Amino acid sequence: MKGIAVTAFLGLAAGLAATALQDQEPEFKTTAVAGSVHMIDSGVAGNIGVSVGVDGVLMIDDQFARFAPAIREQMEAIGAGAPRFLVNTHWHGDHTGGNLEFGGAATILAQDNVRKRLLAGDGRTPPAEKAALPVLTYDDRVTLHFNGEEIEVYALGPGHTDGDSIVWFKDSKVVHLGDHFFSGRFPYIDLDSGGDVAGFVENTRRLLEMLPDDAKLIPGHGPLSTKDDLRQTLRMLETTTALVRERIEQGMTELECGDAGLPEEWATWSWNFITTKRWLRLCHRSFTAD
Repeated sequence: MKGIAVTAFLGLAAGLAATALQDQEPEFKTTAVAGSVHMIDSGVAGNIGVSVGVDGVLMIDDQFARFAPAIREQMEAIGAGAPRFLVNTHWHGDHTGGNLEFGGAATILAQDNVRKRLLAGDGRTPPAEKAALPVLTYDDRVTLHFNGEEIEVYALGPGHTDGDSIVWFKDSKVVHLGDHFFSGRFPYIDLDSGGDVAGFVENTRRLLEMLPDDAKLIPGHGPLSTKDDLRQTLRMLETTTALVRERIEQGMTELECGDAGLPEEWATWSWNFITTKRWLRLCHRSFTAD
């Protein structure tokens, strides 16, 4: 019963946070990253990637539905019309809430589990309408040849959720990491959606091995980043999760682990959704799950 209660608490917290995010007013900023790729940041929901070129527009994630008019304005400013392709890096509403708005003329693609979870919904999110569902799904990867370059959409395996993908523009050396990268802050691991803290850490190691040193990284949340930023994230993950494992071995409960906090070095990684206490509790819950 204790594990069920914790999961319910985390699910409720996620739902309340998503509602709060939707109610915040966005402050949009668009950045030319490299080649045909741009990043649209609202300061609220998940970062959007946009490729604009001779073949048309490829869009990565689309935030909340009510942000759609402002997002269109940002896209028009960089010469982007309606997307031909729309990639969902995972199923959360701050990345897929605009699927109905932007998916009408686009082929929506995502990892298999994204479609399954959008179809089912959960206690926080109702089932998606048919027009908002991915129509092209894949198990581990799919490659697009679009706007003059090879674009690999690559599924990582359970981490943030059980359906996370990255989008790698091979020629431009730009990678959209979705919510497998919260730059400079503690990540959210959605345990109710197949997320796994240990998997998240391992996937981060794999990404550092895979990606070129000069890659420009679009995180799910946070500013445009580099591999050095991702290395710092891995150091945080390894250090803090090791501490949680030590506390579990000492017999600490989840609440005690959260209340014990972290060294001052990691104070700035706490934010309004994933505070230090909530990050430690997420780790404890993931490591002690049956």
